[in-house]
Amino acid sequence: LGEQAGADVAIMLGAFPRKEGMERADLLAKNVAIFAEAGKALARVGEPTCKVLVVGNPANTNAAILARNAAPTIAVENVMALTRLDHNRLHAQLALRSGVNVQHVRRAVIWGNHSSTQYPDISSTTIAGVPAVEVFNSAEDQAWLRGELIATVQTRGAAVIKARKLSSAMSAAKAIYDHLHDLLNGSNDWVSMAVPSDGSYGVPAGLVYSFPCAVKGDGTYKIVGGLEVDAFSAKMMKASADELATELADAIAASTA
Repeated sequence: LGEQAGADVAIMLGAFPRKEGMERADLLAKNVAIFAEAGKALARVGEPTCKVLVVGNPANTNAAILARNAAPTIAVENVMALTRLDHNRLHAQLALRSGVNVQHVRRAVIWGNHSSTQYPDISSTTIAGVPAVEVFNSAEDQAWLRGELIATVQTRGAAVIKARKLSSAMSAAKAIYDHLHDLLNGSNDWVSMAVPSDGSYGVPAGLVYSFPCAVKGDGTYKIVGGLEVDAFSAKMMKASADELATELADAIAASTA
């Protein structure tokens, strides 16, 4: 990282790749050392204002480990993980189902971990200006929203690996671009970003967790607050937070072993 001293943005792609049949726990053990060293390198040469986007999986926990090692040079809030790929997949599924251009899908967001526990949430979503709950109002639609839609987004990464024996490529690159474009230029829609929790929505501080965020275009973000969370959503959100807490504890144990 020495050649990147003074960088405004650091994109962390260098993770041990997930392969077919590989458990996330195995992937975690491989990557703890990589991201601890990356964090230490950023602490040595990084600019305090540098925005760090972790892409290599398990991205949320890799980001948490990196943030611990990059501090205090790099502020923890400047370290993020990529959940824009999941966000884009959710928007695409909703656009396909409703027959609209994807740009007309708004406020559909991802909560939690970039894993099969993530929660694709359409509680505040509008489709061409109409609340999604009104667009998808049949019993069949409701079953799809709570079943197939969630499962499709949650497991899309595994489906891609099964099909091509490797992780996503072009769609991941597009998601990186989208994340950074909106962070640095702003967006008039909510964006899904895995960021260090400040305790919002009961998510323990220290976890890097995907929230709906507002971005103004100055490189900062704000977790969207005050959203109503029903019992179903609360259960899904907590399951992902619990998984992340376990992952982080295991990662910290691995890094001190």
